[in-house]
Amino acid sequence: MSDVSIIVPARYASTRYPGKPLVHLRGATGQSKSLLERSVTAARAAVGTEVAIYVATDDARIAAEAERINAGVIMTSESCRNGTERVAEAVKNAGITSDIIINLQGDAPLTPPSFVRSLIDAMRAAPAMQVATPVLRCDEEALSNFLADRRAGRVGATTVVSNQLGQALYFSKEVLPFTDGKSSVNGVVPVFHHVGLYAYRQSALAAYMGWPQGTLETLEGLEQLRFLENGHPVSTIEVSEPGAAFWELNNPSDVALIEGYLSRMGMA
Repeated sequence: MSDVSIIVPARYASTRYPGKPLVHLRGATGQSKSLLERSVTAARAAVGTEVAIYVATDDARIAAEAERINAGVIMTSESCRNGTERVAEAVKNAGITSDIIINLQGDAPLTPPSFVRSLIDAMRAAPAMQVATPVLRCDEEALSNFLADRRAGRVGATTVVSNQLGQALYFSKEVLPFTDGKSSVNGVVPVFHHVGLYAYRQSALAAYMGWPQGTLETLEGLEQLRFLENGHPVSTIEVSEPGAAFWELNNPSDVALIEGYLSRMGMA
């Protein structure tokens, strides 16, 4: 059995975009596929057939779509408040024993396979690492998209600031650090995009489920802040994929943006 399992948490009742996993996106060839299918395809491209991939959901419609695309299905309760809780419950319900659990969120169809592999490699190389997540330095186009969302009052993608040890200091829906509208500082964009992808040890997931939601997690709507609020380090793994674009589907307005990226990158 592989030491890794990938779980794609997916819920229908998204606050900002109900039914989001079943939204269809057109690729470069004009072919329309559901967001869930594109997310599972991204997982398969990263690990092939050696790693089990499951969709964790509380909704029969999403379960049916997962079965249609030949993904494993683990049913979870409606009480899960975020993807990490849903992944933890899925691990328990299905009796998954893999040492490394990957949470590939079901709204990130542009996730390059190398990001998933980098995360797995980092966890395998550092047995003491309990939680890890990829971060991507923004280019000027990505930073412009971030700032456009904030100017329009949209809650969009997430930024992260880290210390010199590569551990997250904070995650936010605001653009951090403050740039005063500058696109770069000394020719370098100082903003890092947090990629919606996590790796956990089983013990970290168990600890997470024992903590209540904290103030910062609640205010930001970011599940990973529960680790930081409880003094649990989250390692940030810097990744890059020249020529690739990364963006999550957070709002209906993101559909056109992601379809444009799919077309530009030649993704069917």
